[in-house]
Amino acid sequence: MAKKIWRLFLEIIQDITIVLAVFVLVYVFLFRPHQVNGMSMYPNFHDKDFILSERVSYRFRDPKRGEVAVFKAPPTEICAAIECEYIKRVVGLPGERVKVENGRVYINAQPLVEEYLPDGIYTSAGDFLGEGEEKLLPQDNYLFLGDNRSGSRDGRDFGFIAKKDIVGRAIFRYWPLSGFGSVVGAGS
Repeated sequence: MAKKIWRLFLEIIQDITIVLAVFVLVYVFLFRPHQVNGMSMYPNFHDKDFILSERVSYRFRDPKRGEVAVFKAPPTEICAAIECEYIKRVVGLPGERVKVENGRVYINAQPLVEEYLPDGIYTSAGDFLGEGEEKLLPQDNYLFLGDNRSGSRDGRDFGFIAKKDIVGRAIFRYWPLSGFGSVVGAGS
């Protein structure tokens, strides 16, 4: 009887170990949950929404304009001691010239069409990307902006983000249930 109990105990420990190992592998290499903090991605995401990002595709391809991605935040007073991550939208790609002028984003002197935003969104300049100031994105660097242009601290203020600092591509919102589903602009 004692042997049966011991064998059952070992089987349970083995099963728990396997489940934990699979969870760690999935978490480290494939998918990660994230919580939206603040309203910088409104109206497409709300404060306290939960999303899932996948960590594989950007190892094999470059981010695409319009995709929502998670990246390591540049060091600030808030993010100096702890590692912060931001959730923003890819707007500018390597080699492109970007500027903000008269409330619009321009890519290579052409107004950017942003179908994921409601009509009439005004994009103001920031500390890094000043009004009418055109900047060239270096190789392997991206411009990220929040969808809530008047309420987002983003690339207009802190500059471009290197590809190596991108954590993953947002693919799915799982909370709240009213927003359950694929992320708009998640690419293919």
